[in-house]
Amino acid sequence: MATCPFQNLLDPDLYMDGNHHRVFADVREKSNGLAFIEDPLTGVPYWAVTRREIADYVCKNPLLFSSAAKTILPKEMPEEEIALSRLMLVNMDPPEHVKYRRIVRNAFTPKAVEGYEERFREVAKETIERVVTKQHCEFVTEVAAELPLIAIMSLCGIPMSDKKKFFDWTNTMIFTEDEDMSGGEGVAASQAAAIEVYAYAEELAKRHESEPLTDIVGALLDGKVNDEKLTPEEFQLFFLMLIAAGNESTRSVIAHGMRLLIEHPKQLQKLVDAPELIPFAVEEMLRFNPAFVQMRRTVMEDTEIDGRQLKSGDKMVVNWQAINHDPEIFENPEEFDVERFRKRPELTSQHRAFGNGEHFCIGAHMSRLEMKVMFEELIPRLRNPTFAEPVSFVRDFFVNGIKTMPINFEGR
Repeated sequence: MATCPFQNLLDPDLYMDGNHHRVFADVREKSNGLAFIEDPLTGVPYWAVTRREIADYVCKNPLLFSSAAKTILPKEMPEEEIALSRLMLVNMDPPEHVKYRRIVRNAFTPKAVEGYEERFREVAKETIERVVTKQHCEFVTEVAAELPLIAIMSLCGIPMSDKKKFFDWTNTMIFTEDEDMSGGEGVAASQAAAIEVYAYAEELAKRHESEPLTDIVGALLDGKVNDEKLTPEEFQLFFLMLIAAGNESTRSVIAHGMRLLIEHPKQLQKLVDAPELIPFAVEEMLRFNPAFVQMRRTVMEDTEIDGRQLKSGDKMVVNWQAINHDPEIFENPEEFDVERFRKRPELTSQHRAFGNGEHFCIGAHMSRLEMKVMFEELIPRLRNPTFAEPVSFVRDFFVNGIKTMPINFEGR
């Protein structure tokens, strides 16, 4: 009986030691970027895309490779859950996707995002001030999580007194594979947290009726698709997506960015000596460890890619992390180099930390700004950082998270 020659990229245990990139490289080299992999955990095999050229083809043909059919989540879900999830922007195909995206896109344009910088910098300064004299912190919860969560809450008009609630809810919703993050209840806990967020969104909608909101929430509630406002269910799911994606993703990349700087002190010293390199370092952090490991697509009709025959209904997993380490695009991709994008600025448009095509991340400009501001504020003040304990990674194949990262440093 033939056995699959590739390691299962949807095994959450693969991500617990942070060494999954070597597995991605092995799959890419042996398959030339498109591998058919068995998944004994679910019994559903899939095509894993690990080369940039193939990923771009998939992203630019959303009707052939659907986000809506089975959602973008790589896990298997019951049909009733899939049907509800199709109301979420990330799980839409054309033409619905473009229509719904229009409702909030103005809040995320480069010009609009620039207006958030002053507030972001205030939050970053306050965050660093709280830990700097201690010369020790748990970096994920005390630093990396602060700005992304406060930023998206501010944009959605959520009071800061509810910050802890949203931190816990988003952790529980996204990290269903990790017992520590989900409270050991997995999908059940995730669904319960989602219900809490739906109820919160419902209260915001009621408030908007008597006290019109002028933030993103107001734009969602007043926006129209085909001359009709969003249904309550559509609004609640849109709200949930903004909160969860706007919080967890940037938090994960900031945490990994700090980890990489600690692991590469010479690269960190370059940023201490030349802070103008920080925007380039941000691009390298995004390339090296994009927040989302991989997302699902469903093949909608029989097709051929590089001589491989894909059938209608086949599961496909586009692996963003592997794609960002494609040696055909990036020289020495396993090397963390904060000057990579200074030396070759054209590469900024070549990594896929934010996806590509119609589903390119609507919050890309905001994420970049949050990262730039945070590292501009912390690098001068948290000097000579070291790990106080081993890094603990989240057991999850979807979001590339760090669970805990206690660090020591010299505070300034």
